[in-house]
Amino acid sequence: MSKQQIVVKDLGRIDYQQAWDYQEQLLKANVELKSKAGDVSPKPTTNYLLFCEHPPVYTLGKSGHLENLLLTEAQLEEKGIGFVSTNRGGDITFHGPGQIVGYPIIDLENFFTDIGKYLRLLEEVIIRTIGDYGVTGDRSPGETGVWLDPDVKGRARKICAMGVRCSRWVTMHGFALNVNTPLSYFGNIIPCGIQDKQVATLNQELGREVDVEEVKARLVKHFAEVFNAEMV
Repeated sequence: MSKQQIVVKDLGRIDYQQAWDYQEQLLKANVELKSKAGDVSPKPTTNYLLFCEHPPVYTLGKSGHLENLLLTEAQLEEKGIGFVSTNRGGDITFHGPGQIVGYPIIDLENFFTDIGKYLRLLEEVIIRTIGDYGVTGDRSPGETGVWLDPDVKGRARKICAMGVRCSRWVTMHGFALNVNTPLSYFGNIIPCGIQDKQVATLNQELGREVDVEEVKARLVKHFAEVFNAEMV
């Protein structure tokens, strides 16, 4: 059986809402294709892995709590940071400079129909990628994303946040990997609604600036391995 293809597109620096609208457009097109195709297998859909970077913005997931944002509307405006309530899972997180945001628009019916497995595989992609830099990523039971030292009290810190949405087994939203992201932005929120854990960045762990394009290339490589797909 031939491998599923995943189209890799780098959107560059793009407004969060604009990227969200584009994801919705791709998801809708795939859902319509599936509806017309009926019971055909594999489904005649197109898989994507979108990369981008957003101007500074806090986003709140559908199950999130607004009190985890520690700034007023006026303070957000003063600091030039946006705020968007989204339809992804998860609580509040930050997107901004030096961060790689990945949005896989994947038809899971052509892979496997299991959202939990999908999230674990996304985590595995990140774990392998940061492992290339000698940084050991791990999972924290009950907390989606990739963590460093999750079992060490006072040391647990999240390096990659995740939140997804799925419609007719087509995914959208995804992950935010902190590469050279200024940590000061996270001081204005309770990240992911988790009080006693910190946030990490790859450059802070390594003590040097990290080449973002190199990290993207490694993400693509590991995505292909983990999802047994051909990246085009």
